[in-house]
Amino acid sequence: MKFIRTALLTSLVATLASASPVGAANDNPTWQAAQPVRLPVGATELSQGYLPALSCPSAGNCVAAGAVADAAGDLQGLVLTENAGVWGAPQQLTPPVDAGQNPYVTIYSLSCVTVASCAAVGSYQDTNGDVQSFVASEIAGTWSTALKVALPANALGSGQVSNVKTVSCASVGNCSAVGSYFDSNASYPRTEVFTVVESAGNWGRAQTLAMPAGANFNPFASVSQITCHGVKNCDAVGSYIDADGAAQGLLISQVNGSWTTRTMALPGNANAYQQSSLSELTCTSNGNCVAIGTYADTSGYFQGLIATEAGGVWGRAQTMVMPTNAAASPHVFFYGYNGVSCSSVGNCAAGGQYRDRSNNYQGFLINEVHGAWQPATQLVLPSGAQSGGHNGGVVAVSCSSDGGCSAGAAYLDGAGNYQALVVNEVGGSWLTGKKVSLPSGATTVGVAGGVYGLVCHPSGPCTATGSYLDPAGVYQGFTVSST
Repeated sequence: MKFIRTALLTSLVATLASASPVGAANDNPTWQAAQPVRLPVGATELSQGYLPALSCPSAGNCVAAGAVADAAGDLQGLVLTENAGVWGAPQQLTPPVDAGQNPYVTIYSLSCVTVASCAAVGSYQDTNGDVQSFVASEIAGTWSTALKVALPANALGSGQVSNVKTVSCASVGNCSAVGSYFDSNASYPRTEVFTVVESAGNWGRAQTLAMPAGANFNPFASVSQITCHGVKNCDAVGSYIDADGAAQGLLISQVNGSWTTRTMALPGNANAYQQSSLSELTCTSNGNCVAIGTYADTSGYFQGLIATEAGGVWGRAQTMVMPTNAAASPHVFFYGYNGVSCSSVGNCAAGGQYRDRSNNYQGFLINEVHGAWQPATQLVLPSGAQSGGHNGGVVAVSCSSDGGCSAGAAYLDGAGNYQALVVNEVGGSWLTGKKVSLPSGATTVGVAGGVYGLVCHPSGPCTATGSYLDPAGVYQGFTVSST
């Protein structure tokens, strides 16, 4: 969970017994033992435990992706496919034709319309040592050679560092993605955001996304997640730096193919130097979304926030109410994977990490019930656990029904080892988390392992992916499903 765990960051809760929605009978999944991921021939390990991408277009039919080290130690793109509950042979993504000897291929995100029709995005290193963006498509079950993204005309040449961070596909051959790049400004390269769109199976040239008024000369812009509902109708979130040097939450909308940006309106207790950002996003339908992130309040403490879009209009963000044992400065953190999920408009769950009054890091869960966000609750760990740990807490959340969700997390056990954990919400109440039974011989997921991806469908089952340390101390991948 932590290749970006040390650089990224939320999930949910539940109480008001009288107001809590009641989920379906299958909303209390029984989790099986984790199964090891097979790697491509010649591969030795999952690079830094990195398996961030998971897309499940239907129950038991999923695609996962990340980065793997081959026998030469070169970084390659890894793709895994599950059909009808069975994970097939692993595939190594073929990098763009100008990739260097060590291509450093890293897949950040993928989106699948069907299990045989997907798009994957990320970055690689070319023969000049520059970091470039790529897109790759799976068509009728076959992955094409990845394509170098044609960056905007003002892109820096030598010294470029770009990546496509996130992608979402509305239908087969129609996807939108966002990323960042260095421009060629004469003073110094600026970090800007670009959009790149696939229409009818063809990826176009990337276009620069204009920042809101008042952005810094160098906006240091970044994007976290995108979700599309309908062709060329998407929402995305991220952050940028304003003219005063403060970070601002960035809201991005694509409506009928036209892109616009705006600054997120913060809670009333935001610091003048707010240092806000949006890290995760989910949408129930076009123009109806929820985003989570953090900001600094008037005391300079980092708090969690929730922003809601209704009918295409984003309202003012609200502060998350942390668990009762939270420190005055809770250091709320979200890992930036899939830590927020909504089963219907007004019924959502999210999770992340915070610091309690004893300065221990814990996981938390927070629920929206019938349009009202409830106070967060602490993730309940198995007996004997120490705490969530600095590299622990909730990472992924998925809701199959109102009041029926699951979350993936990591925590420190009694021996001080990080373990993976899954937890179910039943009838609006979160249960005690259950330790993931790791593959034979494994005793810990390490500081970079744990659950990365989690998807639960109303018809079941849930599928989760992650990484762990094998007996030799090498990171490997795992899959775990429910019944």
